[in-house]
This record gives sequence, structure tokens and C-alpha cells, in this order.
Amino acid sequence: MHIPDGIIPLWQSAIYWTLALINLGIFFYIFSHKTDKEMRIVATGLFAAAAVAVSSISIPSPFGVPVHFFLIPLAVIILGPLTAVLVATLCLIIQFFILGMGGITSMGANILTMGIGLGIGTFAVYRIIRELDISLAVFSATFLGIMVATTVHIMVLFAAGVASAEMLMATLIPFYIFVAVIEGVANIFIVSFIGRIKPELITMDKV
Repeated sequence: MHIPDGIIPLWQSAIYWTLALINLGIFFYIFSHKTDKEMRIVATGLFAAAAVAVSSISIPSPFGVPVHFFLIPLAVIILGPLTAVLVATLCLIIQFFILGMGGITSMGANILTMGIGLGIGTFAVYRIIRELDISLAVFSATFLGIMVATTVHIMVLFAAGVASAEMLMATLIPFYIFVAVIEGVANIFIVSFIGRIKPELITMDKV
């Protein structure tokens, strides 16, 4: 989902950057009133580093193109949606300057897709289902969160006039359904493991 520079018109990029900065501003305002700042800073840094590593690895898929996983849904489930936006932002910055992935003018759009869209979609589903069954909540939240991010990604590219909505849906949705299923299953095991060795992470406030 890394959109490079030159794809999105600058006036649209400005809108996406504004939305991203507003979300980051809200996070830092809420964060400033939290008592668990040190633990959250450490967890955010660890998730950002892990997200860079995981989303930079290309894995062969049945579609003939490599799969890139996110790890952002897991950050949402453990830390909360706004913190996940910061994790995604740090990940995108590092990947641009070190790996040449994404871009500067397009970073607001990438944050909107992989941070805001993915964060809101994942957290909304997780909050609704977690009282029923935690494993079902983790899988459903991961799957539907990635589908929300995919939808936002399609809308951004369609608004930029890159391709028709039908073409984007036909090429991106099957691909990311595959990614969402694999990552959803993986997150069930990861959350269960974290719950056994570090239960305070599972129960910490979600910001």
C-alpha cells in the first residue's frame, strides 16, 4: 500500500497530510495526560521497529506478486488506534529514508490508509467482538481492518485518477483478502502469547 511520490495531486496530498497531522495531534494531547508514558513509549518504539521489519519483507503469494504484511492491526489491538497511527507514521518515515518505499508528498495518504483507516477499522471491530471471544475478535478485527484500509487505498488512488474503481477493486481486494486471512490467524497466536508472558500489555489503556 506504499503510494510513491508523483501519483497523488499536491492539493490532495495536502488534505491527507492535514488529516494525518490532526490525528497525531490528538494522540499527543491524550498521551500527555497518561500516567503510563514510559511503558507506552517503549511499546510504540518496539512496534514501529517490528512493523518496519515485517512490512519490508516480501513473501511469495499465489497471485504472483509478493505479500507485504502490516503488523499495524496488532498495534491497534495492544496499544489502541491513535498509537497505531504513530506506529504507522514512524514505520513509513523509516521505510522512506532507508528503503526508499513510499514518498514524502504521498506520506499523508499512506498514513491515512495504513494508520487511520486501518486503525479505526481494526479497533471498532475489536471493541464490538472482544467480549464474545478474544480469538474471534482478533481475527475479525485484523481482517476487517485490512479491508477498510484497502477500501481507503482504492478511494485515494481513484480520487487521484490513477485507474478506475473497478480495476482497483479487482486487483487489490483479492490480494489483500489473502493478506488479511494470514495476518489474522498469526495475530491470534501472537496475542495469546503476549497474554501469557506480558498480560499487562493486553489490559493497558487503548489510546
